[in-house]
Amino acid sequence: MNECMFTYETRFQSDETISYILEEYARLFNQVEHSLYTEVARNKTSASCKNAFLKKYGITARQFNACRVNVEAKIAACKAGQENAFVALKEKIATLDRQIEKLTKKPSKHFVIHQKKRRKIALTHRYSQLENDLTKKKVRLCFGSKKLFRAQFHLEENGFSSHEEWKNTWIASRNDEFFILGSKDETAGNQTCTAIVNEDESISLRLRLPPALAKHGKYIYIKNLKFAYGHQAILASIHDPEIRAISYRFKKDAKGWKVFASTSLQKPIQVTQEGIGAIGIDLNADHIACVETDRFGNPIKTQIFPWISYGKTKDQLKATTAEISKQIIEWALHTKKPVIIEKLDFQKKKLDLKEQKNKKLSRMLSSFAYGLFFQTLLSQGYRKGIPIHQVNPAFTSVIGRVNYATRYGLSIHLAAALCIARRYQQFSESPNLSKGKIPDGKGCHVAFELPARNRTKHVWHFWGQVKKKITVHEAHFRARKHRSSDPPSSIRET
Repeated sequence: MNECMFTYETRFQSDETISYILEEYARLFNQVEHSLYTEVARNKTSASCKNAFLKKYGITARQFNACRVNVEAKIAACKAGQENAFVALKEKIATLDRQIEKLTKKPSKHFVIHQKKRRKIALTHRYSQLENDLTKKKVRLCFGSKKLFRAQFHLEENGFSSHEEWKNTWIASRNDEFFILGSKDETAGNQTCTAIVNEDESISLRLRLPPALAKHGKYIYIKNLKFAYGHQAILASIHDPEIRAISYRFKKDAKGWKVFASTSLQKPIQVTQEGIGAIGIDLNADHIACVETDRFGNPIKTQIFPWISYGKTKDQLKATTAEISKQIIEWALHTKKPVIIEKLDFQKKKLDLKEQKNKKLSRMLSSFAYGLFFQTLLSQGYRKGIPIHQVNPAFTSVIGRVNYATRYGLSIHLAAALCIARRYQQFSESPNLSKGKIPDGKGCHVAFELPARNRTKHVWHFWGQVKKKITVHEAHFRARKHRSSDPPSSIRET
């Protein structure tokens, strides 16, 4: 990946005239997008609509391309969502089938079985509808959001006094933004919205109006923009001799207008070195465990970052994640070692949340923000020249618990982070001992004997057997812990 796209935002003050023109601009562009989606839904290609739309709506070819790209992106996102939902529904139905089969053996659970069968019927109906949409390649887009559209049927519950008030909100939601596509072969990366750098390094935008809005002139100017974050990156894109594309998105909210500038950054020179060690990261629901290794795979530094995502707002979680990512990247910069993270997919785990009896586990998984952490770490590492590598997470917790926890005096999660770093360094994952003590996850250790290893099979097959044995061992330990104690010997004798 030689280039990576970054988006920066800022808010600007506009007078009534500029604000009114931007609103008309947004209404026109959104009308084009809605009509273009209608034509695509009728099995027409977006490119075939170009000439007719240029005449009908009075826009330039470049402006039409911006609408086309925006609509195609929304359709692609909707298709991806359909495919994910299809897989999720299939897994949910399979889970319900297994649960119903188990509950059928318990006559006292007839009411629970009935409710699960009702749930299965509802999911099966949604599954068949989604399967039909995928077969026919039918995409269902609702501009303005489905939630707001459905609010018209329950006005009072959604805070609307009349249908007219809802309709005004609905129209405003459908026409509150527009997108302007950039290109690297255009002036300042965008001929429709051209950036001009002022003497104080602030940026002024010259927005070209479509022919349909010629009554307002050919251009409008939005002056003295300064981005709190990424201003220098945007200036670098403007001054780059090769010219980098800059795309803009204007959006109106309750406070006024904001502008988002998206541009690519050239990948900096990699500062890390291979063969001197790595920094392994193990993500957990309430903390992030990190271990630095030397070139022999031995741990030389450990650190745990508290990372509680449950109960935090979106902005609070972003701020916390960004701060932790910054510290990890600074650590990698100082040591010149790559950062290694496990490639996790919590989609399957989240499918069973509603069926989980352990409410604490369900809450932890539902608030787990692995995607946010990885994207934040990746973007910060990209800017600093720190590569972020992913490894298969198979049995890292089990291997760390058995091989390294007692040996190096590490917690289960730090031992897993060590295993992740060692896996990237391609060290052996064979068991160290046939028997000994392993941590029980609650501050103590328990005796544990490893099963026999079949050396004709991959070592992960062996660790799979170990995982099963640990699960049975822990279940037996919990049963003994919660079992009522035996009566005193005197009572037994009596």
